[in-house]
Amino acid sequence: MTQSFDWTAGYPSRRMPVFGRNVVSTSHPLGAQAGLQTIWRGGNAVDAAIASAAVMALVEPCSNGLGSDAYCILWDGEKLHGLNGSGGSPATWTPDYFARKYGEGQARPPMRGWDSVTVPGAVGAWVALHDRFGKLPFADVLAPAIELAERGYLCPTVVQGKWAAAAAVPEITRQPGFAEMFLPRGRAPEVGELVTLPGAARMLRAIAETNGAALYGGEIAEAMEAHSRANGGSMTAKDLAGFKAQWVEPIEKNYRGYTVHEIPPNGQGIAALIALGILENFDLKGLSADGVDATHLQIEAMKLAFADTYAHVADLEHMRVTPAQLLDDSYLAEAARLIDPSRAQAFAARNPVRGGTIYLTAADENGMMVSFIQSNFMGFGSGVCLPEWGLSLQNRGHGFHLDAASPNVVAPGKRPFQTIIPGFLTRDGQPVMSFGVMGGNMQPQGHLQTLVRMIDFDQNPQAACDAPRWRFNAGLDINVEANMAGETVDGLVGRGHEISVINDSYQDFGAGQFIWRMGDPSVEGYVAASDPRRDGYAAVG
Repeated sequence: MTQSFDWTAGYPSRRMPVFGRNVVSTSHPLGAQAGLQTIWRGGNAVDAAIASAAVMALVEPCSNGLGSDAYCILWDGEKLHGLNGSGGSPATWTPDYFARKYGEGQARPPMRGWDSVTVPGAVGAWVALHDRFGKLPFADVLAPAIELAERGYLCPTVVQGKWAAAAAVPEITRQPGFAEMFLPRGRAPEVGELVTLPGAARMLRAIAETNGAALYGGEIAEAMEAHSRANGGSMTAKDLAGFKAQWVEPIEKNYRGYTVHEIPPNGQGIAALIALGILENFDLKGLSADGVDATHLQIEAMKLAFADTYAHVADLEHMRVTPAQLLDDSYLAEAARLIDPSRAQAFAARNPVRGGTIYLTAADENGMMVSFIQSNFMGFGSGVCLPEWGLSLQNRGHGFHLDAASPNVVAPGKRPFQTIIPGFLTRDGQPVMSFGVMGGNMQPQGHLQTLVRMIDFDQNPQAACDAPRWRFNAGLDINVEANMAGETVDGLVGRGHEISVINDSYQDFGAGQFIWRMGDPSVEGYVAASDPRRDGYAAVG
């Protein structure tokens, strides 16, 4: 008989950094173990990242799934590469399409349902990564996820809370296929209750056998088109067949002798680079890492960065300004001069023109390092599911605007503005750290806060990960974690910040994974950190 434990009772704990020559860090232990086992079976860090990503699509469905999008930055041992695995909109999508269906005056496409779904790109990203850098057969890489889908896993604590919260939202539970797939007992699973996903095992086998073609033109694509047509959507197999993950050159910004790399737009990674470029104009090292002065400067820099990001960033081909213009040193120095060290401000966008996500990281002893992120966008995403395939679909289409004046206005085949951003750090052209922080617009804020702690204040990756965080929302509205020092909170209030203290760290303050290279990977290896705000850990070997 199973003991009826109180899963909520606990005491404050402290995580230690871990060391190893092969590392996989994820927000669920089974994901990290699948990746490390893949390396032990002869795979490399790319194989490990794909194996972990496939498992994470099963064990953290409140954040990602087989119908997610994904991005990656990787060091292959000699060079940095970027991959954009986000999908475009169906061919029918225009502002008029949504106006006819939902009426004039809507700001965005719907948040749920088929009209929030763009082409899912995560599987295509796995295939692209494996085709170029994988070492083991693709079927072997997906084998741990297939076994897990069939045998099942016990529902973890943090995930269960988000699963149960979604089960109480009719807008999600009424979506076609959701209750059948995620509420088979008429409710969310309890903590420690067995979860099986036989449909996902079927889909993963089909993907393995066809190298992903089953989703982008085969039987899964046909099932998606039929499901969409039956439930008011317009996604077709032709839309899916047009998808191809895109290899891209990461954008970058120097900060205190390091170089920070992000995926270029349509993602929001540029917001972290803008904020860091602004902070480069201030001497943070002489301040307290947890004090009000350093915190205030970071918040104000992040506000300025978001103002420009939200105004200008879209699918790169549709932007009216370039990333280079937004990251110009003189432009960022001007932004720094707008910050008042003693007062909070609400900033508007400027013109630079002159005239529920999972993140994982893996590194191997041969020096390959992978920074990978995949996401539904908002919790369970669109809510739309195909249970017979274990397929839950993201709602990235809600990221579009319907205003023709926006560079992010919806259009056929266009990628929407995305929140997910893998990060990478180098120095003098050599790899230093693969990292990321999950959680909507918290992601660039998490990049900023953890990098400042490591680079300016010499905190180790786990300490930087554990430290209390703040989150900017809009205007003067700031959330802070409950363990932030009281004098810092009081100081921020005194400078005009409107502070809310939040106890739900999972959703509001993101969750990160970090792998920092300690020297020769085959000798010294790496130090890794995993965020205590989720169920995961860093597996080392």
